Amino acid sequence: MIVVAVAAWLVLAVFVLLTWSRINTHKGWRVGVLLLACAFSLAHQLMFSTVAEDAYISFRYALNIAEGNGPVFNPGERVEGYSNFLWVITLGLLKAVFGLDIVGSAVVLGVLCTLGCVVLAYLLVNRVVRLVRPESPDQPAFGIAAAVLTAAASGLAAYGPSGLETPLFLLLTLGLCLAVTAERFVIAGVLVALATMTRPDGVVVGAIVGLWLLLAAARNRASWWAPAGYVLGALVLAVPWTAWRVTYYGYLIPNALAAKMGAPLDWQLSRGWDYLSGFTLAHEGFLLLAAAMIVALLLARTSTAVPGNARARSLVWLVFAIAFGYLAFITYAGGDWMPAWRLLAPVPPLLAVASAAAYGVIRKSADTPSPRPRGRLAYLVPMLVLTASGLSLIVSTVHPLMLSRMHAWRDKIAEMSEIGSWFADRLPAGTVISTFANGVLSYRAGPQLIMVDVLGLTDEHIARHGSRIDLSGAPGYVNIDYDYVVNVRRPALAVVTGSGYADRQRCGADPVYAGRYQVATFRRAGTDKWVAVYPLASQSAGLIETLDADPRFEHVPCAT
Repeated sequence: MIVVAVAAWLVLAVFVLLTWSRINTHKGWRVGVLLLACAFSLAHQLMFSTVAEDAYISFRYALNIAEGNGPVFNPGERVEGYSNFLWVITLGLLKAVFGLDIVGSAVVLGVLCTLGCVVLAYLLVNRVVRLVRPESPDQPAFGIAAAVLTAAASGLAAYGPSGLETPLFLLLTLGLCLAVTAERFVIAGVLVALATMTRPDGVVVGAIVGLWLLLAAARNRASWWAPAGYVLGALVLAVPWTAWRVTYYGYLIPNALAAKMGAPLDWQLSRGWDYLSGFTLAHEGFLLLAAAMIVALLLARTSTAVPGNARARSLVWLVFAIAFGYLAFITYAGGDWMPAWRLLAPVPPLLAVASAAAYGVIRKSADTPSPRPRGRLAYLVPMLVLTASGLSLIVSTVHPLMLSRMHAWRDKIAEMSEIGSWFADRLPAGTVISTFANGVLSYRAGPQLIMVDVLGLTDEHIARHGSRIDLSGAPGYVNIDYDYVVNVRRPALAVVTGSGYADRQRCGADPVYAGRYQVATFRRAGTDKWVAVYPLASQSAGLIETLDADPRFEHVPCAT
């Protein structure tokens, strides 16, 4: 798929250069370039083709919804171990109403949302630039620039087909900005509520937009209806959703967030700085382009005689504020452990939109209106855009935390999937299993098996009452309570691997399960791959016999 993605970019680049002088005046050329940008985005996404481990947590919730168990991880246990309500409900309804496969639906929806982001980037930039001299001809070439850059954003492409809610969150954020630009403030409030229901980070975006609307009203650049309508639109969904959550789960803060809270601030900031540093080095093109446009916007003369100039510039600053405010928040939160900077995936597209809009506003407010790009615009803009997009594609291909890491992760997820299917096929319903990585393993095991997450994401007691673990590792869940796991939940089987098979037999006892549990090692038939599980000593003979009956796995006792 690398060759296909590169070929798609080359075709797009040639088409952009050949048609750039006619994009503003010929709709057919614009549509052609936009379709090629979407084709490039699709090839870029398929190059990664990795369904993320954490996505399967949402899938298990969606499966339980479809099967009538409600939004729970284990039937009968009301624990809010997800933070993407809208995504979970959508997948669950697609399964329940139409019988669609959850994993496939999530991948397709993610890809479509990513393509939607490409189109919305185009529309948003054009809407902002159009505010300047609204009587003059439109210049949609700037929107094309934003669309091409959005299609090239590495993180967005990596998580388009991941099954996670990241593309939907960005789509709703761009829709929110478009609604504000169109002065549809109630709709903007509804969209920010939907964004928050998709990711808790939507609160950050919503606060930035709300503050911008308040400042605009205070400076008489907008009526007070703007912030009032915005808040009203948000509350229409936020109030009943929050009331239901607290009633159903019993807590305001989701269990998924509680499991990550409580780490020392200095450790959190240190991890966040490392996360930001790696992201900055991999996304220099977007950041440098944004820096250049910010300087240009600050230095450009503001003419009150140009209709719409002040409002257009203000909207550009709003998008920049959302991008950098979100960047600062994720840095403060400490980032996460997933490859390709998943949490910061929305930032490069937002910077692309703001940068393209900034250049368009500067050009349109300074020049005599012309229906055809001329001068530097005839070559500078497309060359910069194509260079930045090409560099981003190169980063996707060669950066050690991008394509290679995603594919290695995909291989490990496939192995954990096999282990989960093994359990589903052999273990009796109601068997309790403790696991370190409760994504694909738990989903493939099925809701008939009770899964205990030792890091507390889907376990209320561990998340809210567990102790803090050693913080020397990557950012993630920091709560544990193995005494509770072993003596209260009493799993019949424990799995301590989160990275698939081992390359050799490992007979050492995990200290956490030593004494009450035994070690049982199995070899994947026809391979040199091994997996160790820990059956409860009192049930070990029966469990080992049951698991060994599967022809895919062969029990090999440890030498004594």
